[in-house]
Amino acid sequence: MLDRFTNMQVFAKVVAQGSFSGAARALGLSQTMVTKHIAALESRLGISLFHRSTRRLSLTEPGRLLLIRAQKILTDLEEMEQEVSAENQEPRGILRLNAPVSFAIRHVGPIMPQFSQRHPLVTVELGLDDRRIDPITEGWDLTLRIGRMPSSALRSRPLAQIDFVVCAAPSYLERHGTPHTVVELQNHQCLGYTLGHDIGATRWSFGPKGERTVMVSGPMSANNGDILREAAVAGQGIIYQPLFIVSEELKSGRLVPLPLDVPTMTGPELHAVYAPTPHVPLKIRVMIDFLVEQYGPVPPWTL
Repeated sequence: MLDRFTNMQVFAKVVAQGSFSGAARALGLSQTMVTKHIAALESRLGISLFHRSTRRLSLTEPGRLLLIRAQKILTDLEEMEQEVSAENQEPRGILRLNAPVSFAIRHVGPIMPQFSQRHPLVTVELGLDDRRIDPITEGWDLTLRIGRMPSSALRSRPLAQIDFVVCAAPSYLERHGTPHTVVELQNHQCLGYTLGHDIGATRWSFGPKGERTVMVSGPMSANNGDILREAAVAGQGIIYQPLFIVSEELKSGRLVPLPLDVPTMTGPELHAVYAPTPHVPLKIRVMIDFLVEQYGPVPPWTL
């Protein structure tokens, strides 16, 4: 039974690290020993856990199902050990937290020192990524995501509402005039976010449910909101961005909101997303509680 637990620990670490060699380094084992553990697991179950190629390692469907079960077993074991090892339980261990790039730079990284002061036995590994993350297959304990949560086995907790604003620099408005209707945006230089759907590089939606759409164009688009903000501050065009990206510039007057005839879309929510285990590890619970405290009930980026 102990060997089976070790097999599962090695398997989960290979998935998290993305390679046998990375798992070996993280676990302090030889690559040969890691290979033997995976081979023993595959032999006992009669399945292949990975698609192997010279470039990348990816899970088979049976491997993905096993990972979900293995993570539950390993988490239960870790919690059991914590419960019986200390009369006063304290969160500990490595917490892998993933968040969108711009949001993490402005509103996650700056508050992590405070979290570390409260929970000194938790080590936070922060990853920045704008794509949608699968915390199970990619080994993240917790991910922060903005938008509607798709139907899945993942669990999520809303943290805050993300409002949007259309704005531009005073220098741009002096040169090109101030649009007062969403239709007028078609005649202006609009800087679009290439990863957006309703608010993208060529199409901006307005109204609570995005019922009014206008086509836009401009001299630049980007897959990062910070880049678009800096271009707008420099007077290059108009942006339609989350308030958390532009709040400081709006407060200082470097950007000004535009008085359009149709309101912006109702903002999506920021969610904390994690694996669906019956007993969420203490380190994850205290991080979620900390983020709820930091971002609510009135988010710090509110004007």
